[in-house]
Amino acid sequence: MSLEMSTVLDLAPSQSQKASLSSLLASRTAKRPRDHLSGQDLQEAAIQLLNSNQNLTDLLLEVGEQSPKFGKFSLYWDAEEKDVPERSIVQKTGASFLLSELKRQSQELGVPVGVLSVRVVLDRVLELTTPAAETEEDGDHILLTPVQRTQLGVLLQSTRELLSAGTFSPKLLWQEYWKAQPRLEVVYHLHAENILALEDLLESDDGVRIWMIKQLKALCGLTHAQEQREGEEGQGDTKQKILSTIMLALVRGGFEEVQAASGSAPSCSRLFSQRCQSVLDNMLSWLLGLLTPSQGPQDQGKTAAEAWVRVFEASLSHASVLGEALRRFYTHSLTYILTYCPLLKVSDAVAMQNNWTFAKTSPLLTSLLCKLCVLFSVEELLSRLQQVLESHEVNWQHVLCCLSTLLVYHADAPRCLKEMLCRLLGTAFEAYDLESMITAFLLARQGALEGPALFPSYTDWFKLAFGGASGYHGNSKKSLVFLLKFLSDLVPFDPPQYLKVHILHPPYVPAKHRSLLQEYVSLAKTRLADLKVSVEEMGLYEDVSGAAGTVQPQQQAQQDVEKAVSLFESTGRISTMVMEASIFRRPYFLGRFLPALLAPRMLPVKADARMNFIEALRRADKIPAAVYSSYTESCQNEMQKQQSGVERPMEGSEALLAVLHAQLQELRRLLSSGAKQGDVSAQLARVSDTLSDVSPERPEEMDAHAPIQLHTGPPPSCQLLTKVVNALLRGFCQCLLEASRANPPNRQGAWAAQFVKLLLGHRRLLAALLHRLWDLLPKQGQSLGAAHVLGLAALLVQFHAAGPQCPTILPPSSTSSSSSPSSSSSSSSSPMPVAEALSEALPTHTADHMHFSLRFCVAVVSYGLCSSSPLQDQEQHLLPSSLCKKLLYLVPRLVPEVRVLARRGAGAGGGGGQEERAAAGDGGEAEEQWKCITDPNVTLTKSVLELWRCEAFSALQTIPDYLLSFSDWLSLELRVQRSQDALSDPQRLEYEQWACEQLYLPCAVEQGGCGGDVRRACTLILEAVMDMVGSEQSWQQRPEARAPHTDTCLPDVLSRLQELVCELQMTVQWRRGMVARGGADAEAEAEAEAEAEAGLSFLFDVLARQSSSSDAASTHSQSLSSTLSLQQTLHTWNRVVLALPAVCLIPVRSEGGRRTLNCQPLIEHVNHYQRKVCSPAGLLPYHLTAHFLRGLLGASVCCDSPAAAINSAVSEISQHCPLLLASAGRWWAGLSPVLVSQWNRLSDGDDLPEKLRLLADCHSWACRWVRGETSGLAAVPSASPLLLAACLHQQWTSAPDSLAKTGAEKLSQLQQQHKPVLVFLLFFHITDLLNAYLSSQGGESVLMAQKHCCAILPLVVQTADWLQMFHSKPAEQGQYASITSISTEENHRLMPLAFHSLVPSLDAAVLNWAVRAPGFLYTATQSYCKLLQLFLDGQTPAPKPEASTDQVDISLVLAKAQKSLLKIITLSSTGCLTHTQRSELETLCGELDPEVAATLSMQLSPPDFSQELDFL
Repeated sequence: MSLEMSTVLDLAPSQSQKASLSSLLASRTAKRPRDHLSGQDLQEAAIQLLNSNQNLTDLLLEVGEQSPKFGKFSLYWDAEEKDVPERSIVQKTGASFLLSELKRQSQELGVPVGVLSVRVVLDRVLELTTPAAETEEDGDHILLTPVQRTQLGVLLQSTRELLSAGTFSPKLLWQEYWKAQPRLEVVYHLHAENILALEDLLESDDGVRIWMIKQLKALCGLTHAQEQREGEEGQGDTKQKILSTIMLALVRGGFEEVQAASGSAPSCSRLFSQRCQSVLDNMLSWLLGLLTPSQGPQDQGKTAAEAWVRVFEASLSHASVLGEALRRFYTHSLTYILTYCPLLKVSDAVAMQNNWTFAKTSPLLTSLLCKLCVLFSVEELLSRLQQVLESHEVNWQHVLCCLSTLLVYHADAPRCLKEMLCRLLGTAFEAYDLESMITAFLLARQGALEGPALFPSYTDWFKLAFGGASGYHGNSKKSLVFLLKFLSDLVPFDPPQYLKVHILHPPYVPAKHRSLLQEYVSLAKTRLADLKVSVEEMGLYEDVSGAAGTVQPQQQAQQDVEKAVSLFESTGRISTMVMEASIFRRPYFLGRFLPALLAPRMLPVKADARMNFIEALRRADKIPAAVYSSYTESCQNEMQKQQSGVERPMEGSEALLAVLHAQLQELRRLLSSGAKQGDVSAQLARVSDTLSDVSPERPEEMDAHAPIQLHTGPPPSCQLLTKVVNALLRGFCQCLLEASRANPPNRQGAWAAQFVKLLLGHRRLLAALLHRLWDLLPKQGQSLGAAHVLGLAALLVQFHAAGPQCPTILPPSSTSSSSSPSSSSSSSSSPMPVAEALSEALPTHTADHMHFSLRFCVAVVSYGLCSSSPLQDQEQHLLPSSLCKKLLYLVPRLVPEVRVLARRGAGAGGGGGQEERAAAGDGGEAEEQWKCITDPNVTLTKSVLELWRCEAFSALQTIPDYLLSFSDWLSLELRVQRSQDALSDPQRLEYEQWACEQLYLPCAVEQGGCGGDVRRACTLILEAVMDMVGSEQSWQQRPEARAPHTDTCLPDVLSRLQELVCELQMTVQWRRGMVARGGADAEAEAEAEAEAEAGLSFLFDVLARQSSSSDAASTHSQSLSSTLSLQQTLHTWNRVVLALPAVCLIPVRSEGGRRTLNCQPLIEHVNHYQRKVCSPAGLLPYHLTAHFLRGLLGASVCCDSPAAAINSAVSEISQHCPLLLASAGRWWAGLSPVLVSQWNRLSDGDDLPEKLRLLADCHSWACRWVRGETSGLAAVPSASPLLLAACLHQQWTSAPDSLAKTGAEKLSQLQQQHKPVLVFLLFFHITDLLNAYLSSQGGESVLMAQKHCCAILPLVVQTADWLQMFHSKPAEQGQYASITSISTEENHRLMPLAFHSLVPSLDAAVLNWAVRAPGFLYTATQSYCKLLQLFLDGQTPAPKPEASTDQVDISLVLAKAQKSLLKIITLSSTGCLTHTQRSELETLCGELDPEVAATLSMQLSPPDFSQELDFL
């Protein structure tokens, strides 16, 4: 706050008079004590003091400042500062001072306070924003300087205080500011501070619209140099923020629908909306003018265009604009672009269309189109495009560029375009509409110009549309004449390639109208002759769609030869095009094709594809004898020249390669002699220039940021490029060796980084080099010498150090799994950094691979540590994390001496990183490590130990990204081949136990360990095993790994899991023993019970996480894929579980002081997972069933009453897990000795529990029943019908035919009191029938299953019980709902197939009984419709190519089903269906089978008596 100096002097004691200390003290003590004033009195006194001499303009600035003690302004308060209360008090006090001063001066001047406040604010704004006189002549001061922006922000803070106090008028401010030539950024800040809305400005005066357009153009055109002259470097963000804010305000005003409340408001609203749209349209028109291809945007124009194009993208993510308004704005803008300056005629579009492809369009225009199209679907965009074409004069260039953009960026665009073309052609030939016709041709040609990957070639499209009698023109002569007249009108404007298509692939014309076609052909050939283009000179495989560029006849002939030889090599036959050319196009064949094919050369010893092709043509009499004789003679002369030592002149490419070798040798000499960095850089520039000549870049290869796709095969490059790559790699390794002899890497200068940047500038060469490295490291790494390893290691470090400048790599599609610990988090389809990708390519699964990877990783880390500065954290920028993790895995495995050091390092914690880095001093340790690497007398083991003791390397391990976690270690260990491991079995056992028990189990979770949690360790092991097996197929396809998973370390890792699980179980038992002995408090007792109840729940938790994606499948293909994935996952899970003690699967819980078995996790697991993948369906494998039941018996000994616990558990399983119960009944013959023996061991020979005895009784009863040893119903055990049916089904299907027949004859005894047993038995046989359909066993198995079903059906068809099995909802299945918990989803879906496989086989009497059963017709019709829908959807069982030849044809089943259903309908009574059921079935059948629907309506409709009552 500014005070006059005189006032300060008056208040302060005079310093000109000198006084002694005693006099000062005396005067102080002599002062009269001051009366205490109240706070209000003090405030009034302060205001009076300030009002005595106050500068109002400075006060405006001070009120907005943060605090007197802060020297700079911040527009927004910093929430982390501690003086917020003080700052708020200061600000409120300053506002009161400002208001008081304004009121005082307004009274003195006699003007209102609002007018005075506006005048003061405006004066200050003009003072801050008006440029100085000496710089005003530049005329480019668009933006404010940082100082001006800061001061303006302070001023606007004060203005907001005035506005909130009601003493400021924004409208008056704008009226006055408009007269003073406002600046756009000031208006933006007023809008951003909610002082003055842009909408109000536009609504006030039409001149604002013109001014805003001019200001926006000037702001867009602000160049980078002008931004720097305006102020600071980061002004570009301010410019874009201003443009985006203003555009959003204009979109809101112009395209948001506002319903007015008063009568005059609509016209005002429309006027305001029109002004907003006018600004946007003017800017868009200006932008399109800058993008005019004839001129091409200059640098300044390009900058301006880029600025305005970017605002379209910014508006998408802004929440202040409604979605519908944004869609209307984008629709309006797109229409404006398509109709902008429609000067070109259709004829111009036909002639110039080749220059309007996506690749030739301005990138800014395609970017603008992409941003405008992002909110719409392809169908909406093409529909809008068609509407514009039909209702407006259009700019054909923009229309076709828009279409190309859609084809490139939208996958559905080709399909939608084809549909649109069909509609256009249909309309054209229906109404003989020329506009639709020309539109279709232009759009089809534009699609063809983008290449066959996006749209069919023009040749294919034209042949498809008009090449056959069914074409659009084939229905009448008038249509044919219309087409030919249209094509004739196009001839003067058509480019030659389209005329060639029309001549070589003419439209279909009936024989009687051939003269019409001949007229067009003559006209087209005349036009080609005028253009000096000969049809006879066309190539055999020439692209006549216009997508490719013009090719010279000689080059086209050479391309035809290569294509013909390639086709001959792949098919073994001469292609049709060559044969036709030898007959119908002999001038081209003899004059162009044969000379290119028969060029003299030195023939190889073994005939190649070209020689075989020539021989095939000679045998077919396609090569004249004289021509062939001349060819053979020329080849012999060429061979004689070679054998006689006649040197050919060095070709251009070989000369360039020699120059490159010489330049690399010169670079090596410079580095060895310690030359200056400038000389080295100059030499590297020469190398780069030579590389530009050796491997020139094509336009499509200039995108430096596009990922580089690698391939699994040999490098896709020419021989010269391979030689260049090898020379560069060899030269880099030699240069590094020479440079390292004099200095370590951190004192060699920047030559290595410059070498890599040189490679990055030649993308084609870089791709070949990376492919070479990708292939070299895994396959030939063991044969590399020390110099090569060091050089390649340094090259990898420099690639990693290049960071974003280095393009990413797309690994081969088959390498989705990796040996790297980070591979699980990366996808093969995702680009990867170069260094990370090459690091993951390093193999570690055999002894040779491990030793090479160790050498390479040590070299990389040593070079990276020595290259980094000890005072900066540069290791992360130089070393890829995946490679460091691989080194941390290999060193303890291959060098046992470091295990003690590793254990100590793990125990030290992660907090000493900074101290260790400081202790590294000036990098001397890293240099010593580099000396060990480069010294040939130092062994690899010593180098590893030196690196392991290096403080910088230890500090690197404290960084989370460079930690080798337990999961990473498991992933790598599981890939090792046991037969080719570097460790023997005892050594591997010792190493893995050390890693699990000493390294990772006690290590903290933050450091990648388990934190002492055994359960966590078991979980991580299980997850790693399942991840490894899940990626088995892709892993085997990696270039560096060909080993099957049968030879991995999986058994060893499972052994570690068994050890940990046993330790976990022992811990639980020990804690329970302590609780039982009273040696634990209540908290320990609760923990022990909770841990016991948890059991090995992690087994089920891991499976749930692994299978979560499978449950999300919706379509049939997704469902099939998820089922296969679940099968693989469960196969792995079962393998692990079977290796663990069975008792671990069943936890023991405490209920009411008693211990019981908790079967709920097992029941949920079987119902949710095992049921879905049972093979055959409805039956668990024996080993799983035995494992689960053995677990029940083993866990029961921990309960108070083992027998009671088992009975309760089996009862719970019978009720909630029918699949496990049925499997136990069917496998009881094999389970019985196992379970009885186990129970005897556990119970000292007690009798089996009651429920297990019941299982045995059911099995015995079923055996006797099949053998015919039972009579009556007294011998049937009192078990559930499901269990009885399962046992009976097992014995019946496994018994010989004679016994099975005896058992079938006795089934009628169960019909009265045990009918549910028959229904469940029928269900099991139906399951066998469906399994036979799904398997490759053939028709014999199907007939056997049908025979068993037909033996039971006569006993159950008279009631509706058996029909409940075919209902889809469990609520409709009644007492048979448990079948849903037994069968798989696929079998349940195929139940209609089973129904209609059985019903047609019934004899007439049984069918009559069935028809009289309630609900039979309804179930039969519904099943038929479901079967028909399955057939239409392709979800019925497909024939297996490897299966037997007598497979059942599902179409025959469907035909029999229809015939049988029609018979059932005729046999059914009228009242068998309710009105609702009949209407439902008629509607359902009407969509799928109208014949059945008609039969239902005719046979079952109630009689109509209206005609009989006519006489009344």
